[in-house]
Amino acid sequence: MTDVITTVNYIKTRPVKARIFSAQLFAVLFHSESRWLSRGKVLSRVFELQDEIRIFLEEENELAHKFNNNKFLMKLLYLSDMFQKLNELNLQMQGSNTHLPHLADKITSFTRKLEMWEQRVTEGNIDLFENLKSFIAVNKLQNTVIPCMKAHISALQKYFQKYFPVQDPTQYDWIRDPFSATPPAEFSTTKNEQFIDVTSDSTMRLEFQSKTLAAFWIGVEKDFPLLGKRALATLLPFATSYLCEIGFNAVASIKTQHRSKLDIENELSSLTAAAPI
Repeated sequence: MTDVITTVNYIKTRPVKARIFSAQLFAVLFHSESRWLSRGKVLSRVFELQDEIRIFLEEENELAHKFNNNKFLMKLLYLSDMFQKLNELNLQMQGSNTHLPHLADKITSFTRKLEMWEQRVTEGNIDLFENLKSFIAVNKLQNTVIPCMKAHISALQKYFQKYFPVQDPTQYDWIRDPFSATPPAEFSTTKNEQFIDVTSDSTMRLEFQSKTLAAFWIGVEKDFPLLGKRALATLLPFATSYLCEIGFNAVASIKTQHRSKLDIENELSSLTAAAPI
C-alpha cells in the first residue's frame, strides 16, 4: 500500500508528470481518465495501468521494478480485492435511514466473514479473491503470498474486535421487531406494561409494517413516553458520519463565491425535512 501511494503521489502531485503520464496513456490507446477516489479504487486502477506506470517510472524512479515483481503484483491484487469488500461494507453503512441496530448487524456479518476467509486462505482456497485468483491462473503462478494474506486478515479481525466489541445480538430485537421479541430483563414494571400495551395493539402492528423504524417509535413515544424514549435513545444517535457529511457538503455547495450570503436557513431546511430522523 505504501509503494502504491508513493507511486500515485509521484505522478499526480506533480503537474508536469501528470500531463506526461496522461499523454502516455493516450499514446498507448488507453484513453481513460485516471480517478483516484479511494484506496480500493486506487489499487485496482494501479494494477490496470501497471505496464504504463512501469514504463513511465523506468528512467527516473526506483519503484519501477516493483511492477515486474509477481509477488508484489499478487499482494497488490489481494489488497484490491480486500478493499473492494471493505468498500462494499462502507456503502452498506451509508444512507439516510440507517440506525445502530442495522449497522451492528452489518459489522457482525463482516466479522464472521473475516473468520471464514482466514480459514479458507489457511486451506489454500482463494476463490473469494477473484482478481488475485484470475492473475495466478492466467500467469500459472504459485501463490506465495498466503502467509501475508493470513496475517492481514488476522490483523483486520483484531481491529474489528477492538473497535466493535462483541455484544449480545438479541439486545436490539425488541426495537427491530417488538411484536415478535420479548422485552429486556432490565425493564421496569412500567416499561413492561407499556411494552405489553404496544404489542397488543393491532393498529400499531399495522403501523409498524407500513412505517420506518424511527417513524414508528416516534409515534409510540406520544402515547408511551418511557418506552418510546428508550427506543429512540438507540435510534437517534448518528451511527456513522454519513449524515454529518451530507450536511457539510450541502453547506459547501451553498457557500460559493457566487452565493456568499450568510443566511442558509432556507436551503438547509429543505435538506433536514427530507432526511428522516
